[in-house]
Amino acid sequence: QVQLVESGGGLVQPGGTLTLSCAASGFTFSISSMNWYRLAPGNERELVATINSDSSETRYADSVKGRFTISRDNYKNTVYLRMDRLKSEDTAVYSCEADWWERFARRVYWGRGTLVTVSS
Repeated sequence: QVQLVESGGGLVQPGGTLTLSCAASGFTFSISSMNWYRLAPGNERELVATINSDSSETRYADSVKGRFTISRDNYKNTVYLRMDRLKSEDTAVYSCEADWWERFARRVYWGRGTLVTVSS
């Protein structure tokens, strides 16, 4: 059974740093692309960061470029999102998503998310 479990969310002051983790199980983590999304009240879901299976490619939304860093550890089956210089507009529920191709079908799985609140 595929499971994605996020952790590391919480309350942080503007300008602070937080690192989210997403622990994966139930599939071959090393072949998957991993993505972090966020959803804030009143907004559409936003793709924040993407990393490919061997970490050779990463992409970021313009809103977080230069402040957020996505990384992964294929031995620990975990993907991370380090968030620096946090702003109030970064407040959202952050979810990780795994996707890969299996027998010509695309598999997509989501975690439940972790809440990040940026406030003084």
